[in-house]
Amino acid sequence: MLSFFFKKQHMVETLIMDYLEDLRKTQEFFSGALKVCLKESSENDFDFMAEQTHKFESKADDSREEIKNLMYSKALLPESRGDIMGLLEAVDVIPGIFQLLLNMIKTERIQIPDFIAPDIKELLDLSLASCDLMIRQIETLFKRTGGVRTLVATIDLNESHCDHIEQRIITNLFDSDLDPFQKLILKELIVTMGDISDQADRVSKRANIISMKRTV
Repeated sequence: MLSFFFKKQHMVETLIMDYLEDLRKTQEFFSGALKVCLKESSENDFDFMAEQTHKFESKADDSREEIKNLMYSKALLPESRGDIMGLLEAVDVIPGIFQLLLNMIKTERIQIPDFIAPDIKELLDLSLASCDLMIRQIETLFKRTGGVRTLVATIDLNESHCDHIEQRIITNLFDSDLDPFQKLILKELIVTMGDISDQADRVSKRANIISMKRTV
């Protein structure tokens, strides 16, 4: 019975690593699509990148469902299931934000003005850096290699920095001569982009709590 339990535990952890890899791919294609909008890439097609983002987001959803089904078939101790599923559901908000942003850009035909493009790039780069750190933190949590707590402060600092960049972009946007309706559309885009670092910070804190519970 004990060997059966540890085998299922290992299966869950393997699936979680696969899920995180799908998340990395989702992030990679999302970043590629945004680079097209920021005119940093002339080779990549926005629609292709958006399709690939959706593909890996769906694949990650399937992995999460598989993890859930396995966990609730006695793969983990009952008190662990809620923490792990809560963590994964919090993580899953992030690819949802990626998809929402790409849908906004496509359906609303959003064009990013040149005067805010550098700041948006900075916001995007820092937000995705937080996602990278968050993924590493979760890998560390499940590999039990230590160092979960050390990443919390960096992700939290990034989130604060992203808030400042977001406010700077919005201020510059409303100080500009753009059409008022265009300002509102761009503001919604920027605020949604800011949600990436906010959610990475929330996930990071959840992972840290799970890590601390193990030491109690």
